[in-house]
Parts: sequence; C-alpha cells; structure tokens
Amino acid sequence: MNAIHSLARTLLLGAVLCAAPALAEEAPAPTARGVTEIPDAELGLMRGRFIAGDNKVLWFGVSMISSWQTTSGQLLQGRLDIGFDFADGQPVLSFSPNVVLTDEHAPMPVPSGQRSVESAGLQNVAGLVQGVQVAGDGNAASNVTSLTLRDGDSAPAGHAGSITQGSLTRSAGPASASVSFGGNGAGVLLQVEGHGAAEQWIRAGSMGQSIRLASDGQSVSNQLHLDMVRQALPATAMLNQNVAQALVTTRGIGGP
Repeated sequence: MNAIHSLARTLLLGAVLCAAPALAEEAPAPTARGVTEIPDAELGLMRGRFIAGDNKVLWFGVSMISSWQTTSGQLLQGRLDIGFDFADGQPVLSFSPNVVLTDEHAPMPVPSGQRSVESAGLQNVAGLVQGVQVAGDGNAASNVTSLTLRDGDSAPAGHAGSITQGSLTRSAGPASASVSFGGNGAGVLLQVEGHGAAEQWIRAGSMGQSIRLASDGQSVSNQLHLDMVRQALPATAMLNQNVAQALVTTRGIGGP
C-alpha cells in the first residue's frame, strides 16, 4: 500500500504542475478596494502546497500510448491505463496493459552506415521530460501530453479492482513491445534492434516521453493523457463561497 501511495503522489504532483497555469487562469484573484498586495520579499518566505481548487480528488488516471509504424508496414503499439480511486480515502488501483505487434514476419530495413543516439542524460532529469533524437531521414516523431480536469461524484465506469504490479511483453525478431507496472513506477517501451526505441515512464520524481531513432522512414508517436476527477462542491458550500466573494468586493463602498 505504501508503494501505491508513493506512485499516486508522483502522478498527482505531475498533474498539478501541468494544471497550475490553467487553474490560475480559470480563477483570477478578485480586485477590490481594501485589498493589499503582498510584497515579493514576503512571498519568497512563504512555503506551502498547491491544491487543484478546493475540491477533493476522487479519481486520477493515466493513459500511455506508444505507436511505431515501420517502413515495411509493421505496427508496434503498447498501451497502459492506470487508475487511482480515492472515493474511500485509501487509493484503489486499477491497471490495464495492452500490446499489439502486427505483421510479425515483415522484414526490417537495414540502417545505412553507423548511426547512434545517446539519451542517458534523460535519466537524470527530474519533473516532466520530453525528448526526440533522430539520426536518419524521412522520420516522423511526436510526443504529446494532455491533462483533463473534471468535476464529478464517482470514478469513471470500467475502472475497478485492486492490484500491485504486472507486465506484458511481445516480441518478434528484432522488434519488441512491453508494458510494465510495479511499486516504483510504470512504463511503455517499444524497441527495434538497430533502429531505436520509443519510451514513456512515470517514476519517483520524473514523468517523461522519449523517442530515439537511428533509421529512415519510421513513424513514431508517444501520447500521455492525465485525467483527474474532483468532487463537486455541495450547493451550500458554493453559496457560502459566493457570499464570501461578494462581501470582499463590497469593502470600502460608501466609505469616505
């Protein structure tokens, strides 16, 4: 359970960091007479934690989808779906892996010349990481990350169960696709020997996407989707909040 808590905190932290600018735009601070601006020096001494609104997180999900189309028509795809249901206080985990490897006997083109890419430095980067390294011609590579924030009363349908870890791997000749989840993280990895790799991962302090190609004419994409469901405020709480904001805006009206 401690491992699940740790991974849940890592996922939520990544989502909060991505969501912070959007949330700031959604809820601008009210401007009214009597409001005093806090100096930068005082702000610099404050310590705290960002919260995605005043609502409780009911459910948090992550979907990783990596796809690779080779020049010979072979398709490699790995998909991982993880959900954390916080409705009862303790996170209940759901994990669904999926791997596709089509046209397994398609011949792979041989890379021309000696090509290589080096991505070891990405392992030392904290936070959200995206990297594309290409040593070839006619390739298409993309990394996409998205975050969806919704209000609701329950977790999305189809996410149930409690597990601790799992993995799924398929391989054919030089090509392999794998999806894995453990107490220390989760990830998707597509590899074609001599041609490169596509990878997505979530681990302590790091969430990232990486594409490394040493070939020609490959089409590779990584998609990372984060989905958070927040508990909607009760009607009475929303009314109290609106009244409080209205009182703030009336300060100073009618004064000298």
